[in-house]
Amino acid sequence: METLLFLFPQFNYMAPKEEAYFKMFAVEGLQTAAMKDDSSRQKDKERKGRLSLFLTKSGSHENVSPHKKTNPTPKNIPAEEALQWSDSFEDLLQHTDGVETFTQFLRTEFSEENIEFWLACEEYKTIDSETKLRSKAKYIYTVFIESEAPKEVNIDCNTKKAIMKNMEQPTRSCFEAAQMKVYSLMKKDSYPRFLHSDIYLRLTRRKGPGTTMFRRRSRSCVFNERGEATAEHSAW
Repeated sequence: METLLFLFPQFNYMAPKEEAYFKMFAVEGLQTAAMKDDSSRQKDKERKGRLSLFLTKSGSHENVSPHKKTNPTPKNIPAEEALQWSDSFEDLLQHTDGVETFTQFLRTEFSEENIEFWLACEEYKTIDSETKLRSKAKYIYTVFIESEAPKEVNIDCNTKKAIMKNMEQPTRSCFEAAQMKVYSLMKKDSYPRFLHSDIYLRLTRRKGPGTTMFRRRSRSCVFNERGEATAEHSAW
């Protein structure tokens, strides 16, 4: 009542009947304003929730710019060893330093989830315990497969559905189809760009500017218009 008198001092000059009607409308007006205020706060809360989710997902890529990631601290990797990674994508994945360097490159393209998923699948296939197998399968599915996963990989709907069905009784091969698709994507799309990236070229030319390095002729995998792999010989 005191609030209404403060907001509407004209109450003091009204007849009782007029005052009653005015009070009724004033109270309704205040209630409507309060409801609008609550609705506004709820919308703000929802917007903040969506922003929080977006930032959480951005955090999965470490929330850094590609420019900062193109200059990682170089390891003492011999240039000749790094040159071997250009023989084939398979050779790259057989070297621990090669996998680490390739991962650094994928971070610059915000696609490191591909190599992380592939590595998780490789580890998954070595698990003997049924309990650990279920736990790891659930982790891989939650992190990499399900819709809106923090590091969701790009696989087709049918493959995703098959994995979802296999989650009821996971086997060592339940992620195999998805792993092969991601592997093929990295090999055909990311790997060629990696070989021309600053990260890789700095390693292979580390002996100094103007230094020409020669190595044995190597095979590289080239895909023709029909998507068939052919061997191409090249020399450094």
